[in-house]
Amino acid sequence: MRISVKDAETGSKITMDVEMDNTIEEILESAADHWNKTPGAYVVRFGKKVLGGELTVEESNLTDGDVLELIPDPEGGFAR
Repeated sequence: MRISVKDAETGSKITMDVEMDNTIEEILESAADHWNKTPGAYVVRFGKKVLGGELTVEESNLTDGDVLELIPDPEGGFAR
């Protein structure tokens, strides 16, 4: 399945091929690495919901073509 992740700070977008058993944490880490960001300072949002890192793609009800957003952690995190 192919999804996109958008950097909410810059508007930049990447496309990823993911499996149903991939976790949101894996997606976050890949996106953060791509943009040279610290994963612990960000969360992934889908629509109005922040997705927990332990959830899988399947548990998050993601479908082909969905767009996730990488946003700064509203509860704080470890920025670079």
